[in-house]
Amino acid sequence: MAEERGEGMGGGHVAADELRLLIERAERLEEEKKGIADDIKDVFAEAKGRGYDAKTIKKVMSIRKKKKEEYQEEEAILEVYMQALGMI
Repeated sequence: MAEERGEGMGGGHVAADELRLLIERAERLEEEKKGIADDIKDVFAEAKGRGYDAKTIKKVMSIRKKKKEEYQEEEAILEVYMQALGMI
């Protein structure tokens, strides 16, 4: 009978309409996210079709998100590690 009183598993009152709206909103956003992910896949497929390497494009995008100094530091550390392993 707790459900009839609008009490949830924790014993607190649950506003069913509010909860339903929040869930529906999250579901809509999940659908939009899926649509955007599909659009991004299409962009990478187009890039590949034009002769670009998708993996490299993703790497460039990752680098563009970073501050210049942060990227330079990462590259310097990478170079030190590669030298230590005799890779360069």
